[in-house]
Amino acid sequence: MDLEETLQSIEAAGDESLYILWTNADPLTAEKMVFMYAKNSMLYEQWEKLTIIVWGATTKLVAEDAQIQEQVRYLQSLGVHFTACVTCAKELGVEDKIAALDIDLIKWLKPLTALLKGRKHLITV
Repeated sequence: MDLEETLQSIEAAGDESLYILWTNADPLTAEKMVFMYAKNSMLYEQWEKLTIIVWGATTKLVAEDAQIQEQVRYLQSLGVHFTACVTCAKELGVEDKIAALDIDLIKWLKPLTALLKGRKHLITV
């Protein structure tokens, strides 16, 4: 999904869409909050659409940790959409590794602002 598609998706998002802004690079937080909530939300059909936004230090964690990558792939198989900050990925030198995981890379300034101004469902971790 590119920037324009992301903005359109956010604008169209109803009450059944959730975004998780994941910035905490602690693997335990990933396992016991981000992944646990996302997995159970999909398995128990709590949200129609769930998007995890990988930003900052988590970009490096996802690119370099095989266990984290395994969980990302599992969540993708359940329908969780992953996207990441392209600037973070470039600055951390992991852009290719993130793209190889089928994680959409975009500039998140405008989409995050649209989420906040549109009062969409957003969890920050």
